[in-house]
Amino acid sequence: MRVLTVTNMYPSPAAPMSGIFVAEQVASLQRRGLDVELLFVNGAAGWGEYLRGFGRVRRAVLAGDYDLIHAHYVFSGILALAQRRAPVLLTHHGIETQLGWTAPLCRWASRRVARTIVTSRRVQAALGRADAEIIPCGVDTDLFRPMPRAAARAALGMPAEAPLVLFAGMRRPEKRFDLVAAAVGQLRAARPGVELVVAEAEPHERMPLFMNACDVLVLASEAEGSPMVIKEAMACNLPIVSVDVGDVAEIISGTAGCYLARREPADLAAQIGNALDFGRRTAGREAIMPLSLDAIAARLERVYQETIGVFHSA
Repeated sequence: MRVLTVTNMYPSPAAPMSGIFVAEQVASLQRRGLDVELLFVNGAAGWGEYLRGFGRVRRAVLAGDYDLIHAHYVFSGILALAQRRAPVLLTHHGIETQLGWTAPLCRWASRRVARTIVTSRRVQAALGRADAEIIPCGVDTDLFRPMPRAAARAALGMPAEAPLVLFAGMRRPEKRFDLVAAAVGQLRAARPGVELVVAEAEPHERMPLFMNACDVLVLASEAEGSPMVIKEAMACNLPIVSVDVGDVAEIISGTAGCYLARREPADLAAQIGNALDFGRRTAGREAIMPLSLDAIAARLERVYQETIGVFHSA
């Protein structure tokens, strides 16, 4: 099976964290023996990259004899539709289907590709595609694993005993860092020792240290698909407080030490307090193993085979 992955998000020297989950997925498929090649269209470099991307995709398909094209994000899907030799499988990752001018474009593209993958039921509903396959990106359970809290704090130079609340990610408006900061500020009035730790633009390899050093992860985003940070925290057995966004409610359901909160500082503060009072690590790792990289790669391979079979029988 020869697959061409087309994506506008992928790690690069200028943006080493961009699309790391796509890179992990490609590597996990290659480990299964699939012949997966990459075509990265760096949209951050300007619209000219997308315009040149149409020709790049056509030339790659003519030269590569691919069985399938797997596109990540709507713009990559549109580029992949510039050819007709191979079926196009398009993964919609989340926020682009729910907010802004890209949402109707995502709905348009999902009706023109051979098969659509979404990362959560919320993304499926946003597209209006009940037939879309729900496959979230997998988590690297070898990298994200439990380790002693004291060792992680020492490695990061963090205080040994202070209660630490983690915000992991970029402080873009839709991530609502303002709510997290306000919630921790309110909590600090009752618990003076609580500190907010922001892990922003950190190397991927260092993130497990932050998750093992801290006592609770907080997420307050306006929209998500299947947030990687939640799955990574689960793999580290880190307690979680999150608003009901993406597939978080499903992911953390039944895991003691994980809490849903309303998107307001007072309730976020109350649930962070509950997580701190929980006072120990969770059993999240056991719950998240069905979403490991290898498990997700196996599911993707099945969808690839089905999509190719339908395309050639049509």
